[in-house]
Amino acid sequence: MKKLIALLLATLMVLAFAGCGSDNGNNSGNSAGRTFIMGIDAEYPPFSYMNDAGDYAGFDVEICKAACELLGWKFEVFAVNWDQKLIQLDANECDCVWSGMTILDSMKEAGYVISTPYFDNTQVLLVKSDSGINSSSDLAGKAVAVQLGTSGEALLNGDLAELKDTFGELVTCDSFLKCFTELEGNAVDAVLVDYPVAKSYADSKGDSLKIINEELGAEQYGIAFRKGDNDTCKAIEEAVQKLVESGKYAEIASKDEYKEIVNNLIFLNNK
Repeated sequence: MKKLIALLLATLMVLAFAGCGSDNGNNSGNSAGRTFIMGIDAEYPPFSYMNDAGDYAGFDVEICKAACELLGWKFEVFAVNWDQKLIQLDANECDCVWSGMTILDSMKEAGYVISTPYFDNTQVLLVKSDSGINSSSDLAGKAVAVQLGTSGEALLNGDLAELKDTFGELVTCDSFLKCFTELEGNAVDAVLVDYPVAKSYADSKGDSLKIINEELGAEQYGIAFRKGDNDTCKAIEEAVQKLVESGKYAEIASKDEYKEIVNNLIFLNNK
């Protein structure tokens, strides 16, 4: 009887350990059927945002969804806090950060796996059309807003530090939408922002806002994956390449809502 009880206990322990190794189909390597969670900034049109129907939309979202369909993966979206995006990635709240994310040397140095760049971007200033501000030199003594955790903020603490020192105040917000709200409410005089986001927002406001014709920083967008997650990065990159080769990538990019970014999409313009 004691031997029988010992055998039963051993069997239960084996089953328990087997259960610990199962993830019920979620994040199971790169196998078909895994759930892939895309981390996005939900207020970053035209790359990622929530549409009027309450669904996540945008160029990056459409491309990721199409890639997951090719891979046979279940697709989900997780809205990150942009300033905490890498912490949330490390905590497995998402499997990548893919949302107009600037490739930074600091991320590579920290060990994150970064995809091939897919978009050429510049930093610009968005101001009110009647502000009298026509260049960055007009910002002396003015209040300028920037989103936390963005390349714009990094530039102001690096290459554009001298420009920042001329500001009367630097206001940091946790989303571009809040930066724009501050601008329209006269709490700030300008917003340092990615060109496509500035263009999309300015177009929606008629003639009330304008973009200063001065490129303050060139950069490229890529996708960030957790440290050591080269396999997932490779799988996504290969799926995106298939979308390019099949014409699906160009089909998505040709939509009216993406007209401002199509000329800077690397896979379409630098093949």
